[in-house]
Amino acid sequence: MTAATLLRDVFGFDAFRPGQEEIVDAVVAGQNCLAIMPTGGGKSLCFQLPALVRDGVTVVISPLIALMRDQVRGLKEAGVEAGALTSGNLPEETEAVWDAIAGGSLKLLYMAPERLAAAGVTAMLRRAKVTLIAVDEAHCVSQWGHDFRPDYLRIGELRRTLGVPLAAFTATADAETRDEIVEKLFDGVPPSVFLRGFDRPNIHLAFAVKDSPRDQILRFAGARKGQSGIVYCGTRSRTEVLAQALREAGHVALHYHGGMEAGDRRIAETRFSREDGLIVVATVAFGMGIDKPDIRWVAHSDLPKSIESYYQEIGRAGRDGAPAETLTLFGPDDIRYRRQQIDEGAAPAERRVADHGRLNALLGLAEALSCRRRTLLGYFGEESRPCGNCDLCDRPPEVFDATTLVRMALSAALRTEEWFGAGHLTDILTGKMTEKVRARGHDKLPTFAVGKDWSERQWQAIFRQIMGLDLMRPDPERHGALRMTEKARPVLRGEAQVTLRSDALKAAKAGPKVQALVSEEDAPLLSALKAKRRELAEAAQVPAYIIFADRTLIEMAEARPATLDAFAKIGGVGAKKLESYGRIFLAVINGGTEEVHPTRRKLAGRDEGAIYDRLLAVQADLARGEDGAGKTMSCSASLLAKVAQAKPTDLGGLTRILGERHAERFGDAFLGVLRDGA
Repeated sequence: MTAATLLRDVFGFDAFRPGQEEIVDAVVAGQNCLAIMPTGGGKSLCFQLPALVRDGVTVVISPLIALMRDQVRGLKEAGVEAGALTSGNLPEETEAVWDAIAGGSLKLLYMAPERLAAAGVTAMLRRAKVTLIAVDEAHCVSQWGHDFRPDYLRIGELRRTLGVPLAAFTATADAETRDEIVEKLFDGVPPSVFLRGFDRPNIHLAFAVKDSPRDQILRFAGARKGQSGIVYCGTRSRTEVLAQALREAGHVALHYHGGMEAGDRRIAETRFSREDGLIVVATVAFGMGIDKPDIRWVAHSDLPKSIESYYQEIGRAGRDGAPAETLTLFGPDDIRYRRQQIDEGAAPAERRVADHGRLNALLGLAEALSCRRRTLLGYFGEESRPCGNCDLCDRPPEVFDATTLVRMALSAALRTEEWFGAGHLTDILTGKMTEKVRARGHDKLPTFAVGKDWSERQWQAIFRQIMGLDLMRPDPERHGALRMTEKARPVLRGEAQVTLRSDALKAAKAGPKVQALVSEEDAPLLSALKAKRRELAEAAQVPAYIIFADRTLIEMAEARPATLDAFAKIGGVGAKKLESYGRIFLAVINGGTEEVHPTRRKLAGRDEGAIYDRLLAVQADLARGEDGAGKTMSCSASLLAKVAQAKPTDLGGLTRILGERHAERFGDAFLGVLRDGA
């Protein structure tokens, strides 16, 4: 079968998402590929679909057990033979995988990279007739990536040993990371590279300066009560305190961090994947293995460590393509903490300087002067127009010409030979006579007290924006002292101007607007569909989105299909899900559904279904012959389906399907239906 046919029949989609088709074609053709696609852009389909088209088994290297188990459940629900070999398997699950391999029915085998170190794995994969390796979260192979995993380094050797093509996928990879992926997985030989963009236009972006952050998070969550969300915190203790505050405010909320017992972490993961409206307050230990498509919002109570981390974490919202929202809080303490993490790390100085640059880029996003999406995509080398879906597009910031102020700051750094951080430079600029200022004679500098008209808090915000523009970076070799970058020199010489945000020097603004998933008219039906989905999911003991994703339910609520044929056209409804759930959800939508023969149900949504209906009607007219006096005769449902699918063009072909007696009575009329095409 072709990829397009399988896309429709197995996964229930009539068309590829932008960028998917050419990646699928390249993987099917056996090319080595590196695909960088936005989270929610459908990258898993780009290796799952080729696995069904190609002969043999596709082995998928994936980082976390929860992610693999979710994908295997989803594939099995769609009728695909898939399995995973993980440490979390029950004995019967592992036995079922071995049986499927032995029987030649397995199409996708998921494995963690750690398993590649086990003896005999390569020989086992040879026996299983692996013909393709797919690597999910390929950035994990890179020292420059935000989630380096040493076990990923074995994948390149596995590719060489098996002599099969490899397709690598990731959602975030800057130039250094991409170069290292090519080196480690493809021996430096460039594969076919597909850079499909990083834009997630359905996600609303928003930042706010911290101002009672607990209350800011509670207000943000309160405006979205009943929606699934994640709150990321910088420390374990903060996750517990904030989760308790959310519960006291009437939310269903759990905390999650790496210090919890493994069993408690699994319970939290399972509840979040299966329950609607649950909030998890977590450290960054949570999320990479969660494939829940209907997370409606992500909030950061503390600043992430880089744009790559930020993008990965907010990317867990709105994977179904429906509207999702984010809020990221930040303040001076966050920045100090992140700087300290970098400076105290074991990385070489070159890497720490680059990490400070990455953090500067995130500050630049936080302090952006215009559309955040333009700033975010610009970091990844993409251009875009103002998005209309961020807080700065909603409400443009107040800005002012800050060239003089910035030159004051740069001059203070230069006159102290770039050996001091923002705190001491602020003391100099505001004229604060500290012991440190006096001991070094910095009260005698021309820049002493030159910025006294601005408060210490305001200078903190100014330095934050200066670093966000990457005019200054902390130097790890000088214990965090601020040093000018080349971008700063034209400003210092009076050859360039600098604009800063004045509103960033004032109190924090309100959070972003709330977006409705559906119209007010369709909201009650969407709630009913979600209730039915939850009932079915609890009975099957699977996450709700395994039944149908939010995006599919939203389309049902808006389109309100009345028949199985119309239901089959809803995105995300494949053949198996149509058979399993079509009548159940049609009953919710329409208050009941007509009974349809099982053979006809299999043709729902296809042209053959309409042909079947015409054949059935013609047969009824001729059941007793043209004169109505003959002996009653009819074809079975399976025969009518064979005719609709085979579409014979002459009486001989039709006779071979129906037999002579039935062809004699129905042949001419059936051929007329087939010629008309419906």
